[in-house]
Amino acid sequence: MSVFGLDLEIPWATQNLGIELRHGESFAASAAEDALPGELSIAALVQPGLRRNPRRAHLLVSTVLGKHLPTDPRIVIGAGNRLGDLVREQLDDDREPVVLGFAETATGLGHCVAARLGASCYLHSTRRAEPRATTLTGFEEGHSHATSHLLQPAPADIFVNDLPLVLVDDEISTGDTAIDAVRALHAFAPRSHYVLASLVDMRTAADRAKFEAFAAELGARIDTVCLASGRTELPDGLIETVTAMPEPELNPVAAQRGSFGRIELSWPADIPEGGRHGILNSDVAAFDIALKAATGEVQTRLDAEFAGRPVIVLGHEELMYLPLRLASELAESGTPTRFQTTTRSPAYVLDEPGYPLRRGFRFHAPEPDATAQRYLYNAQLAEGEAPVLLVVIDPPADTPELIDQGGLVDVLTASGADVLIAVLPGADPRTLHTVRTSDSAEQPTLDQRVRGSGLPRSGEVPGPARRFPEALRGPEFGSYAADEVAWLLKDLSDVDLEADVAERERRIQAGTAHYAESLPIEYQPDAEYRELFDRVLAESAERLALAVATVAELVVAERGEDIVLVSLARAGTPIGVLMRRWLRSGVGRPSLTVPHYAVSIVRDRGIDAVALDYLAHHHDPSTIVFVDGWTGKGAITRELTEALDAYHAAGGARFNDELVVLADPGNSVRTYGTRDDFLIASACLNSTVSGLVSRTVLNDTLIGPGEFHGAKFYRELADADVSNQLLDAVTAAFETIRDQVPAAVAAIRDSDRTPDWSGWASVERVRAEYGVATVNFVKPGVGETTRVLLRRVPWRVLVREADAPEHAHIRLLAAARNVPVEVVGDLAYSCMGLIKELDQ
Repeated sequence: MSVFGLDLEIPWATQNLGIELRHGESFAASAAEDALPGELSIAALVQPGLRRNPRRAHLLVSTVLGKHLPTDPRIVIGAGNRLGDLVREQLDDDREPVVLGFAETATGLGHCVAARLGASCYLHSTRRAEPRATTLTGFEEGHSHATSHLLQPAPADIFVNDLPLVLVDDEISTGDTAIDAVRALHAFAPRSHYVLASLVDMRTAADRAKFEAFAAELGARIDTVCLASGRTELPDGLIETVTAMPEPELNPVAAQRGSFGRIELSWPADIPEGGRHGILNSDVAAFDIALKAATGEVQTRLDAEFAGRPVIVLGHEELMYLPLRLASELAESGTPTRFQTTTRSPAYVLDEPGYPLRRGFRFHAPEPDATAQRYLYNAQLAEGEAPVLLVVIDPPADTPELIDQGGLVDVLTASGADVLIAVLPGADPRTLHTVRTSDSAEQPTLDQRVRGSGLPRSGEVPGPARRFPEALRGPEFGSYAADEVAWLLKDLSDVDLEADVAERERRIQAGTAHYAESLPIEYQPDAEYRELFDRVLAESAERLALAVATVAELVVAERGEDIVLVSLARAGTPIGVLMRRWLRSGVGRPSLTVPHYAVSIVRDRGIDAVALDYLAHHHDPSTIVFVDGWTGKGAITRELTEALDAYHAAGGARFNDELVVLADPGNSVRTYGTRDDFLIASACLNSTVSGLVSRTVLNDTLIGPGEFHGAKFYRELADADVSNQLLDAVTAAFETIRDQVPAAVAAIRDSDRTPDWSGWASVERVRAEYGVATVNFVKPGVGETTRVLLRRVPWRVLVREADAPEHAHIRLLAAARNVPVEVVGDLAYSCMGLIKELDQ
């Protein structure tokens, strides 16, 4: 049998000692992006080895972990991704969990799982005590060679929350380590849900019963997932047998010593190089950028000195993930690359066919305790290949003991290997996850933009370390299903915010109130208008579906599949839900499930900065895609860019300011489903087509520091709600338009999509011609004109054609409110709404 390049027929330990690894079940199917075969058996995942340990003499040598065996890094990452997918199936909602990896073996695996999940925080236990960090808690591992686990998140608050906790280990043998860990963590920060994830689960029935009893005692839900389960059958007297075996032959010596070189890698001082002190979702984008820069430095050195040679990237003990990712980048660039790490664990080396540990090195620990021993196994490729050994270390391991006689470099070069040491500058845990500030943060205009938002200032606890408000979901808030959208809003349903439309308009125009501080009374359409909505929806569902599919596919084509949809509440919310439905539907494309949020943006006040903090805490900011329904003159496009720039200048993360819309008649964005000014059914009504959620509210008396902008849930309008009718009608049309989507996407991608802001210019012309005081009183396009008639005090409506179907509902609304409709043949939009200037 060949397992990932290892010729392992009947394992030596099975044939000679009777150690049997019995397969139980396989759980993870193949994924398109990984390098693994389909379902994985126990024999494909682990091979039996030995170690001299009075507690446990056998060792399960993983074929996919990259610890003892040089492994294709894409296989290692693929195994972590599959495990992460299994974990995701156990999570009940879209809250990103906290992930904890067990040192030392699973530090890289845990990081892979966390990356796959988009975890809010990843931390691994450590056996290297860092005096500059506070030890949060610890636990013991009974059978390990090095038993004590420390948790040193910096700051400690990043680990203190009630999110689901995922614990990752390479194997579950008895479950005792997990029980000890959960017990210690639960005493410090109780949670209701834990998930234990491992590559293989070898527990007996008695072990499982003990685990279930512990969960009941704790009063928490504890799920377990693995790639494959099985059981280990050991012969009697195995510990005594292994103890009596001859001493293994370590540290092979070649006729000619290999070379040694050194490179100091660049790495930002404030970006964690791994999970020892915690890495937040908001760190991921910067980590990836720094990784690519470091890989480039390594590649340049390898090309200059070892062109064409295969490489084995060696991590040092717990420092696994960054070297793994570096190895993956090298492999993707065409360099034959394998990955593995050094270890504290002494295993038995035996140069026999069918035994996984054929060669071994023992060396002095490079850290201050130079009397301690460390180990490396195999570190070789196929016969005749001479790989370069690229050893990645951090400052505590960059000592004379690393190079001196008996050190790692000494024993490796003595074996004939060429060694290149790559040194990472270590991040100081005291400076991690702090807020960057600039002088501009104190400017009054910037302060006005973040007023009431809770955006952290210099010296405050940074956003990722704060406790955030909970996202709101249906049916408790809004009529959309819980998985359709998470509203990053404060529930103001019980607050009286509605004002008479005319009085409200007077206060807004007088400057004594901002439009976002109150709400207009919800317009309730008559039967004729409701019938018109039904007819419009039936006639336009396919056109809407095509625009939805087009813009969704355009986003994935240009931003990739790792995206998070963030709708601008509330007009953007139905569009975000529909984009998510299209991606998930599997119609015309492989099914893709993406998170979806709704956030508030307010003209002249900016976007909700607390919501941005929340998003940066839970997701990589580079994956955020802002979505709206349509453009008018482009005011919100500009508002979004200015607000995100202000947020970044004040120390927040950098978000991509590109606004994605269903329809762009204003020609102010480059990613859209259409530029036609056509009737979008969700523009016809207010909350009853938008999940029964009001327009958003930013009122200083109701929204305090650290709180989301607010909105109301109009439960009392449930009988009139057509929100899901709209969604279902458009979704039902996906199959009909599926074959039109590729051509529609290609047409947009092949066109000149540069915004020319022609809509804004058209508005300026109308403003001047009609003597309107400000462009804010000119609302172009079907959607904006509808809003004027539903929310504001309209003066007149301009239409390009007297009887165009796009504005039939607008003509009905105008007649109901005695608003004149004027035909303007050269109008740039199908219609415009002009707000009446009221006497002050």
